[in-house]
Amino acid sequence: MKEWGMTPDNSLGAPLAVSMGDACGIGPEIIARLWCRDAPRDAIVVGDVAVLRRAAALVGGGLAVAELQGPEDGARVPPRCLPVWQPEGLPAGLADAPLGRVDARAGAAAARCIEAAVGLIRSGRARGLVTAPIHKEALHAAGSPYPGHTEMLQALAGQDGQPRPVRMMLANEELRTVLVTIHCSLREAIARVTRKNVLETLRITQTALVRMGFASPRMAVAGLNPHAGEGGLFGDEEILHIAPAIADARALGWDASGPYAPDTVFMRARRGEFDVVVAMTHDHGLIPVKYLGVEQGVNVTLGLPFVRTSPDHGTAFDIAGRGVADPSSLAAALAMARRLACVPSN
Repeated sequence: MKEWGMTPDNSLGAPLAVSMGDACGIGPEIIARLWCRDAPRDAIVVGDVAVLRRAAALVGGGLAVAELQGPEDGARVPPRCLPVWQPEGLPAGLADAPLGRVDARAGAAAARCIEAAVGLIRSGRARGLVTAPIHKEALHAAGSPYPGHTEMLQALAGQDGQPRPVRMMLANEELRTVLVTIHCSLREAIARVTRKNVLETLRITQTALVRMGFASPRMAVAGLNPHAGEGGLFGDEEILHIAPAIADARALGWDASGPYAPDTVFMRARRGEFDVVVAMTHDHGLIPVKYLGVEQGVNVTLGLPFVRTSPDHGTAFDIAGRGVADPSSLAAALAMARRLACVPSN
């Protein structure tokens, strides 16, 4: 953590940074609703002040919005007041962007807030990051080269010009799943299921779960094909790549097993047989967790030199501006970030 300006002496005194997400989605709204409900005292919002004031007016409750000169001022705002630090470089007139629609200005602002929040962490002025949802189309419209949060943070945390290897974990009280591949076509995802990538995922998962308090994490590895390939009848990725990676992991002393049929391994993990399931593709891994309810699901980026969590849902353009968005998943993400920010990172 030293390279990011966070030492055991100063990191716990810094706030958690909450990036506002897409200004046209429900991100600002759930932030305002969370502060109305819980009034967190250990976090600040990195975002556009006018956008957050629009959101505060939308949810009601008389929430005031304070513009901070620096993140350190967040602890001094009065109760029931939303502390917002607005970074330089945000598009003008962002609060006029229509809710529920893709807007390049919102995409540019979301990216800038993420960059600025990471800058705070790097300098030791924040101790972790909670990201409100962004919209990938808006990000693309703004000219961002990244398809989502994970890839952007991977690049921002890179070393010597190389992106840092990271993985996505989605977790709730009943199930944890880590993905080998994320935001790419299914055809490309299958090509990325290699012995090297599966083993790297197991390494990142092992390190992260040990840091979270699991002495010897029980890692179940899901197959890629139906019935985990059925001995090569339905595909050979399990034989050529996944099983060899599991053997490599076991040779390193890790409790990894499989490959298991993807349609049953999540039930076994939910019953307590495993601590985490490593899934090969985005939808294989995320559908089971999201089916249990997005309200308590948390997305955690593993492998970063700092804590990053986010809610288990997107921008919800269909309900943006209606005042009905539920902040529960954001609250769970903030609670998870608090726990993880007290533990040394990579």
